[in-house]
Amino acid sequence: MAKSSKGRMPRLEDVADRAGVSHQTVSRVINNHPNVSKATRAKVEAAIAELGYRRNTAARSLVTRRSQTIGVLASELSQYGPANTLLGVEQAARDAGYFVSIAALREVSREAISDAVNHFMDQAVDGIAVLVPHADTLTALDEMELSVPVVAVGSLGNSNVSGAMVDQRRGARLAVEHLISQGHRRIGHVAGPRDWTDGSERAEGWREALRGAGLADDLLLEGDWSAGSGYGIGRKLAADRHATALFVGNDQMALGLLRAFTEAGVRVPDDVSVVGFDDQPESAYFTPPLTTVRQDFEELGRRCMDTMLKEIEAGAGVSSTVVTPELVLRASTAPPAAGPG
Repeated sequence: MAKSSKGRMPRLEDVADRAGVSHQTVSRVINNHPNVSKATRAKVEAAIAELGYRRNTAARSLVTRRSQTIGVLASELSQYGPANTLLGVEQAARDAGYFVSIAALREVSREAISDAVNHFMDQAVDGIAVLVPHADTLTALDEMELSVPVVAVGSLGNSNVSGAMVDQRRGARLAVEHLISQGHRRIGHVAGPRDWTDGSERAEGWREALRGAGLADDLLLEGDWSAGSGYGIGRKLAADRHATALFVGNDQMALGLLRAFTEAGVRVPDDVSVVGFDDQPESAYFTPPLTTVRQDFEELGRRCMDTMLKEIEAGAGVSSTVVTPELVLRASTAPPAAGPG
């Protein structure tokens, strides 16, 4: 980084002098204000690059009373969904001009959530996004005195905490209704853990779709989101088949299920149709390519930040926002071989 002629780090005034503009104009460029001509913006950006200027966020926070930092509390980052939700929220925060401070929980408990939130408050964050997809997360947040906006990502929130989520029930219904439209009448569900919000919501969507069609909802097996659990469940289902179609709670479990079926000589989709959830990048390359439900994690991140910024900058009240999922059709589903089962 260049220094001024007096040996100090370059300041906003130095950029203004070099570019031949006012310091207010430099501030507008730095903050992406629209009322700056292209020629002026180019001059200021050239001066910033030449001098190696960086904004003094500490000084700015004294004026604005904001740290421009969002705390992000996350868990289960080994899983595709939580990891990509984190990426979506982080990118949206950066796009909005906020730094991100991340705390990843080793275990999910009220004490761990409370400690992480208190750590963020000590950092004077402007808001907190909570990506802890467990049923008791909102209860833990309700027990704290929250002086900054909090958005529970993956939840509708409550009267004290805003929420931003993908409509998991709708996604599950899309999957099951697709199978019903193909003629399947015995549709099982390989569910995620019941203490996960996503797992319980997808299971409920499966039930709603079946009950709406007058079909039985008595074939549910619980996994742990991993391919290994899907493989173990797949071995059981291959040995004692009661369904012509399966809705699987995520693509990883579907991957394990497909391997178990292949080893047992069960053909997908000839013998059993399979639908997953998430649309992770590898799903198009499974054997066969997996029909699945796509979640838009980038949009979820944007919705989270939009909700938070309305509270931070406009003083808006607690609210919730919902992202609509999309069914992606591939080769793992087909009508039952012997007609409706």
